[in-house]
Amino acid sequence: RILYFCKIVVLYCYNINRLLKMKSILKRALNFCLENNHRFTMPRELVLQIIASSKKPVKAYDVLEKLGELVNNPKPPTAYRAIEFWHKHNFIHRIESLGAYSICKAEHFHEGSQFMICNECGKVIESHICKLPQDFVKTAKIKMFSPKKWNVEINGVCNDCS
Repeated sequence: RILYFCKIVVLYCYNINRLLKMKSILKRALNFCLENNHRFTMPRELVLQIIASSKKPVKAYDVLEKLGELVNNPKPPTAYRAIEFWHKHNFIHRIESLGAYSICKAEHFHEGSQFMICNECGKVIESHICKLPQDFVKTAKIKMFSPKKWNVEINGVCNDCS
């Protein structure tokens, strides 16, 4: 009985933590839109919630499918434009090798992102290196290249699977 009670408490705390994170993400998104004269529309809000609530990166088609559970007959451009908006403003990241999107877990804006992707379970871990590593900067300078945005993906096996 005590073990059952402990499991319920842990699950309750986990759900409260997820709700607080969602509230924080939505508040940050709303403030961003207000400060920058962008519209905080229902489709944008719902798409951000769908991506933020997913435990794993979610593909655009899956976002559209989940949006269809919340809104009657959403049009694909509506979902894709909302995804594009949040990606452009660094609220979500595109994980190129998976063709999927994940919420940015950083509480700040940055030009680059790095992901460690587990080959076994599909878990994606975001790293928070906000500046391009010096070796890349040196190479870019030598090659007369000016990086604007970057994405690094490393495949391997997470601790849970190894």
